Formats: sequence, structure tokens, C-alpha cells
Amino acid sequence: MPVKALPDGAVDDAAPGARSAHEGILRRQSARESAARTYARALPIVPVRARGLTIEGADGRRYLDCLSGAGTLALGHNHPVVLDAIRKVLDSGAPLNVLDLATPVKDAFITELFHTLPPGLAGRARVRFCGPAGSDAVETACELVRAATGRTGLIAFTGAGHGRAPGPLDASAGPLDQVVRLPYPQDYRCPFGVGGERGADLAAHWTASVLDDPGSGVPAPAGMIVEPVPGEGGVIPAPDTWLRRMRQLTADRSVPLIVDEIETGVGRTGAFWAVEHSGVTPDVMVLSKAIGGSLPLAVVVHRDDLDAWEPGADTGPFRGNQLAMAAGTATLAHVRENRLAERAAALGARMLDQLQELAREFPCVGDVRGRGLMIGVELVDPQAEPDAGRGAGAAGDGEGDPPVTADSPRRPHPAAPDLAADVQRECLRRGLIVGLGGRHASVVRLLPPLTITDEQAVAVLDRLADAVRAAARRREVTRQQRRTRE
Repeated sequence: MPVKALPDGAVDDAAPGARSAHEGILRRQSARESAARTYARALPIVPVRARGLTIEGADGRRYLDCLSGAGTLALGHNHPVVLDAIRKVLDSGAPLNVLDLATPVKDAFITELFHTLPPGLAGRARVRFCGPAGSDAVETACELVRAATGRTGLIAFTGAGHGRAPGPLDASAGPLDQVVRLPYPQDYRCPFGVGGERGADLAAHWTASVLDDPGSGVPAPAGMIVEPVPGEGGVIPAPDTWLRRMRQLTADRSVPLIVDEIETGVGRTGAFWAVEHSGVTPDVMVLSKAIGGSLPLAVVVHRDDLDAWEPGADTGPFRGNQLAMAAGTATLAHVRENRLAERAAALGARMLDQLQELAREFPCVGDVRGRGLMIGVELVDPQAEPDAGRGAGAAGDGEGDPPVTADSPRRPHPAAPDLAADVQRECLRRGLIVGLGGRHASVVRLLPPLTITDEQAVAVLDRLADAVRAAARRREVTRQQRRTRE
């Protein structure tokens, strides 16, 4: 029986059996699926229909989806141009999987992809399809630079999340495949305790020292991999000056620079590719998520002189996914032709400005940060002793902190993952789906589709503010009750 459409967040108690069907599906999922499931634990919903920003559940509730398939849905759910592209392939009788054979669908995808690449790379690029996940692309990129350079080690950065594959960036890899993680610069929890340009400069200096000092214990690496905005790491935009330094350091030492654009690409951060904010041209780009238009697709784009593959270097049977390539072509073209990256930059800036008000109102909001429509809100415990390290924060001082001036960044309070989880639950109760990230899962993440309207953005921020208010109030009541008992 169809579920009646309802106002966002409302429940249709009159829909016969809707609640029962919803609960039954969740029970069967819990009984039959692996304990490895993640999003399903925090988001106990059963989607049955979706369009744009909105998901409708089997219980009749509607939600604003700011998770967007962990950034996969650049145009939101079931965008007409994506559905039309998929239908055309299905109706044409074309094969759906062709391994690495040439097809008109693949040719159109590569052509559109090359239209979007940074100019310094597009003119001499080669593309390698892997599949089907971003972690496959990361592994392929690491294999590429190892083959091209004859070296084995890799440079990565703290807090990075380059996928689930155990091989390429496993910190427990053998000595010949050593992965060295160096400090990643950030203001709020600066690894050097200073934040700002000084912190970024120290991070760059440390990297140069590791690369050049024969006593560092780090041999010349096969490559360096970096996310322009680590998403799972807590939505921390890389300083543009630091990223330019990384480009210069690697270029001067003939170390290929791999930029992981799996989550940041296709307009998400306000540029078509996040690396473009800094003007950097990487040697290798790792792409997935949004480039498949909601379907599984992973691609490595690299300079032609790194093309050291031998014929037969296999990357799996699903690298010829024709539906994903068609959906991806439609998505790339729609974002480019409609200047959705520029809109993401403008709308994201307004949303960040409004979220700063949230930080001023609630001491538990330690930091608000992001780029474009990739936004993070870090929750902290303002009653706990500030961390030993110093860092620059967006919010005002917590009780007992020294006064903050432009030259004296404050000490951030400890992360509050329990509070972040509570905010996520409160958001869900209000019909808003958000994700969590950061090293302690204390960062509420917003990844709305690039097609979100101004009115929807207001609704998202209102529901998030209300959720933070409810979670903070409950936390304070609990604290007062504990004090009374003591």
C-alpha cells in the first residue's frame, strides 16, 4: 500500500501497517546482517522513496538528507538528468558491463571528465578505471606511483581517511611498504599548539625535514597522498598555502603528489575539484563517489609519464559499469553547465556564517568549519579541562580559559562524541539526517546535495540548531542531577 506523502518530519499514524512494516524490516536487518553495519545503527530508518534532498521512510516519515550517501549524491536522490541517462542505456540494449572495452558510453564519460580536470593535468592525462569503490582507486594510485618510481614507501597525513582497503595505507605494512603519517595542519587542534599560518608553516617544515634528513628513517617515498578536505577526519580544509608547499616539496624531489578527491570532488567544496582552491596541479587524482552519479565507479587520473602499467594489470571485473558511467557523465555535465560549484561556494559560506551564531550561543559547539557544502560542527565538553595543546577556535572562551586575542588562540576543550551522537539522534527526531566524523566521531557533518535550495538550507540549519539546543539542555540537566546526588 502506498505511503501517504507528509510534511517533513511528520508521522502518519493513520497509515495502516506502515509502522509495523518499518519495525519488521529493521528487526530482520538486525537479525540477519553483520555487526559491521554502521549507518544503520545510528539511523534506524527504512527508505522507500527519495527525491532531491528528501527521503521518505516506510513508516511515513520524511527526512532532509544531509548525508547524501556519504557524499555520493552530488545532485541528490533520483535527479531527472541521472534517471534519464540510466534509462537511455537500459533502453538502448547496450551491454551493462564490458570490462575495459571501449564503448560510446565510456567515451562520453571520459570526454566529459577531461572537460572538468585542472588545466595542467587535462592536457596530459591518462585514466585508469578500477572498481568499484574509492578504496580500490586509492590502492590503484599507490600501485601506480610505486611502479613508476621504483620506490615503495608513502607519505600520508594524520587523520586521513583513504578508504577501507587494508593494503595501500595500512600503518602496519612491512618496512619496504612503509607509510609515514605526518602532521596535518589545522587551526582548532593544531598539532604544534599554535594554529593559523604559523601552524601550517611548521607542518610544512616538518615534512621537508622528514624528506631531506637522511637520519629521519624515512627513505625517498613513491608518493605523497593528501585530501584537500579530510571528511571522515573531521572536515578540516587544508590551508591553501600549505597545499602549495606540498606541491613544491614533492615536485622538487620528484615525488608524485596524489590528491584524494573521492569526497571533495564534483563541486562539493565550491570548486569543481577541491585542489583548485589552491591552484595546485597534482600528478594523480583519485576519484569516486559523485563521479558515478550515485552508482559505483572509481577512477584514477594521472600524468601520462607515470603510465608504467603492464598490459593485463587487472583491477577487477566491475571497472566497465556502463550505467555508472552514463549517470556520471550526466552528473558531471549538469554540475559544470549549471555552475553548481559556484552556488555551493556561496550557499556554503552563508551556512557557515549562520552556524557561527550557533557556536556563540552554545559553549558545547567548539568549532564550525568547512568549505562549500562540506561542513563540520565539532562538539566539545566545555566543563572539562581544556586540552594541553593550544589551537585557534571559532567559538568564544570556555569558563576558566584565558582571554582570546588575535595573537593568543585558546585551548580547545576535549571532544564530546557522546554529545555528537545525541545531536545526531535529535536531528533524526526532527527529520534531519546528518553524519558524524572526526577522530573521536565528535564532528556533526553536513553533506547536502548541490541542488539544495535556499529554503531547504534554512530548514536544515533550524533543525540542527534545535537539535543542539535539546542535546545541550539534556546534558546540563543530567549534570545538575549528578551534582545533586553527590
